[in-house]
Amino acid sequence: MNIEIANRLVNLRKSNNLSQEALAEKLGISRQAVSKWERAEASPDTDNLILLARLYGISLDELLKTEDEISPRGEETRETSDSEEGLQNSDDDEYVHVGFGGVHVKDKDGSEVHVGWDGIHVDDKKSRDNVHIDKKGVYVNGQKYDKEWFRHYHHFPFTLVIVLLYILAGAFFNAWHPAWMLFLLIPLWNSFLSAIKNENMHFFSYPVLATLLFLCAGFFTNAWHPAWVIFLTIPIYYSLVSYMQSLRKEREYEEYRSPYSDEDTEE
Repeated sequence: MNIEIANRLVNLRKSNNLSQEALAEKLGISRQAVSKWERAEASPDTDNLILLARLYGISLDELLKTEDEISPRGEETRETSDSEEGLQNSDDDEYVHVGFGGVHVKDKDGSEVHVGWDGIHVDDKKSRDNVHIDKKGVYVNGQKYDKEWFRHYHHFPFTLVIVLLYILAGAFFNAWHPAWMLFLLIPLWNSFLSAIKNENMHFFSYPVLATLLFLCAGFFTNAWHPAWVIFLTIPIYYSLVSYMQSLRKEREYEEYRSPYSDEDTEE
């Protein structure tokens, strides 16, 4: 790691009143790893860089900026690495990269969008806003939003993200088919959030999920038979949900009746 970046990590940690142990605990890593970063003996991976930028409330560019010039050889190595991972179309100030790690887009103004297995990350330079959505929650400008986000989930452009992924899959990999199956994720997403909001899994579109699984089994493994058995799980799913809902109602009824039962016993 560049010594300038290593010193910046030290200063950022101290300015946020964090010890190496406290920072390591927040990142879910060892104190030795943090120590190696700050001694320029090792570099954080992409996930930890995103977490560090989020924790300190700065962009990745601000975290990694350096005055050192990159040698032509370094640039050549970077291009080779990117070509091995996926397809990249780059200019001096903007690029689009599609690989197994996800889709990464950078605009001329420095704004970045990353959609990958680790979540969705948006850094808008114009509005100076950054949004991160991953397994740890939803973060807007470093502040965590969970319940409010579920309450206003319709503001998140999930459909737009699916359309973007479909176009990229078709344009870069000529995978218009079977990439169209991505659109089945839209009703799954909306119904899942509705189920969470209403605390009732009847709202979840399980038949759509069964259809998606059946199509995947057929197109990717040519297992149309016996994959059709998946559809037999639909009535089983709703039977289980109904059973769980009835148990929940009975438990709530018992909890509601218990105080009155105690009063009747005392009388």
